[in-house]
Amino acid sequence: MPPHDDKRRLRKLKRDIKRAGNRKRRQHLKQTLADNPEAASESTFEFGRDSSRFLNGNDHDATRRRHEEEE
Repeated sequence: MPPHDDKRRLRKLKRDIKRAGNRKRRQHLKQTLADNPEAASESTFEFGRDSSRFLNGNDHDATRRRHEEEE
């Protein structure tokens, strides 16, 4: 698989994970607001398996390195 296809696949995977996590977060906030409006502002949400944190910083191709060296 060419490198650009791999990057495209990873970007799509990250988009899908972020979309799923955001959808669950919004549902959680709506439910919390309906159940307990007074404490809704203090509620927290754990993304769990819908976290895209492990995909951050995967972009280490030649163009990225060249840009960092200039600074």
